[in-house]
Amino acid sequence: MKTIIEPFRIKSVEPLRMIGPAQRGRILERAGYNPFRIPSSDVLIDLLTDSGTSAMSTAQWAGMMMGDEAYACSRSWDTFKMAVRSIFGFTHILPTHQGRAAERILFSVMCRPGDVVPNNTHFDTTRANIEARGAEAVDLAIAEAKSPAALHPFKGNMDVAALEELIERVGPSRIPLGMITITNNAGGGQPVSLANIRAVHKTLARHGIPFYIDACRFAENSWFIREREEEWAGREPIEIARAIFAEADGCTMSAKKDGLANIGGFLATNDDRLAALEQDLLILTEGFPTYGGLAGRDLEAIAVGLEEALHEDYLEYRIASTRYLGDGLEAAGVPTVRPPGGHAIYVDARAFLDHIPPLRYPGQALVGAMYRHAGIRAVETGQVMFGRPDGETGVEEVVGLDLVRLAIPRRVYTQSHIDYVLEAMTELAAAKREIGGLEIVEQPPALRHFTARFRPAGG
Repeated sequence: MKTIIEPFRIKSVEPLRMIGPAQRGRILERAGYNPFRIPSSDVLIDLLTDSGTSAMSTAQWAGMMMGDEAYACSRSWDTFKMAVRSIFGFTHILPTHQGRAAERILFSVMCRPGDVVPNNTHFDTTRANIEARGAEAVDLAIAEAKSPAALHPFKGNMDVAALEELIERVGPSRIPLGMITITNNAGGGQPVSLANIRAVHKTLARHGIPFYIDACRFAENSWFIREREEEWAGREPIEIARAIFAEADGCTMSAKKDGLANIGGFLATNDDRLAALEQDLLILTEGFPTYGGLAGRDLEAIAVGLEEALHEDYLEYRIASTRYLGDGLEAAGVPTVRPPGGHAIYVDARAFLDHIPPLRYPGQALVGAMYRHAGIRAVETGQVMFGRPDGETGVEEVVGLDLVRLAIPRRVYTQSHIDYVLEAMTELAAAKREIGGLEIVEQPPALRHFTARFRPAGG
């Protein structure tokens, strides 16, 4: 059959609030043209993030009813630990309330001022947690990643030659760890090949540098490896996932993505000394090591979700439905990062709104236009998210890309919802010259995209 249907039935529904564009325009203005400030009840289709927005399965809800809320050494901790170890294989597993908590603990233990941490592309909280330690986050994605239209099966790959050059230039002693993010969220949701993961691990190991994986979307990345890497064609996703993590010394994980849960994450390592230091920080800020800031019911939901995320029928549907949106946008004349990624489609806002200069934030302007026109909430992953004014001059340098991410929550929307998005974007494409740029009214010193306020440029 050519039609890929949702591999689930809907058992509970949540009503959507239908409001018109005039009212949405007023809401957008009150929110300072920042989608993070828009009340969710005023959003029709929410593509802001795929993090923590999944619909949980009957098995997950049943598991939550079995949650053991004991403070120490609960039965739910054992269930969680066994599920994580079965897939990821690491010796030490520290639960956290979400992925950024795992990042904060990891970099607090491993990074010092002046250190350098390479990655294919650091996402927002990863970069911020590294910089909070006085270290430098360096992006080393392959050249194809910098060209949205370029076709490459693994555009998320790290440039191994650039990694070698970085190590030679700064010295191994200044690189406490190297990372790869799978899939490469900031780089358009693009996958990383297992061959590249192995090459990066080999390079880092030769210099005695630990290798960590940001594992948020490990299941989607495993499916892309199965579909695009000849050695792994037709292999089970769990087998591929285990092969990925066998290359690593540790990982961070937000279970709010490919854990199919609404909260939670973990930090994992094979290093006994690091684990002891990390556990001390975990107790100080997250909780006892067998719950790490999570309720027992959350641990149960994650344990089930990690296993469900690797089901072949789910992954086939997940990747196909994302591709449907990406192909539809391209057909409508909306430029996107190609080929389509796993969890989201990224619109090339700088190419789409080429009449808006980068420092008038075309990505943020497009996000506002989408909400006003159709009630769709998305997020800019470009100049606003990754740019910043120079601390001394106040001048802001132009970043490489201006993208708008349409992140698709797992098991939430049907094809008719996606068709609505396609229709809305087609209409915006016909009237894109009417969309104007924005300027920043106020912004925090870090992670400004979450709370900054904007206004129409010149207003």
